[in-house]
Amino acid sequence: MRWAELRAKAGAVERWNLMARLAGRPNKFVVPFIFVFAALLLGSSDARAQQPSDTPLAGNAQNGKKLFMSDGCYECHGRQGQGAAQTGAARIGPPLLTFEGFQSYVRMPTNQMPPYTSKAIPDQDLGDIYAYLKSIPMPPKGKDIPLLNK
Repeated sequence: MRWAELRAKAGAVERWNLMARLAGRPNKFVVPFIFVFAALLLGSSDARAQQPSDTPLAGNAQNGKKLFMSDGCYECHGRQGQGAAQTGAARIGPPLLTFEGFQSYVRMPTNQMPPYTSKAIPDQDLGDIYAYLKSIPMPPKGKDIPLLNK
C-alpha cells in the first residue's frame, strides 16, 4: 500500500513539474497564430480602404422601390425594409452592409430567405433595390422620441 501511495504522489509531482515547465514558455502554436491573426487583421483594414463606395455606380432609387414591391421583398421585409417579427425577416433599410455584402447575402442567404440568382434579380436591378434601401432615412434613436422618455 505504501508503494502505491508513493507512486501516485510521484506521478502527481511529475505532472505538476511538466505543467510548470510548459507554463513558462508559450505553446509552439500560439506565436504563429498571433502573427497570422495580426496579419489578417491588418490586411483586412487595407482591403476595406480599397473597396469601392457603398452605393453602386448606377443605382436608381425610384426603380429600386418599384422592384422592391414587384419582386415581393416587401412581403417579408416591410415596405421600407423595417423587417417583420411575423416572418422573422431582418431590417434591411437602410442597409448597413456595403453593396458587395448585400449582393452576396441576397445571392447566398444563410437564414430562411431563398437565394436570388442573377437570373431572378439581375445585378443592375439589385443595385437599384440597394439604392432605394439607402435612400430610406434612419429611424430616430429612442432617446430622441419624446414619448419614450417619459
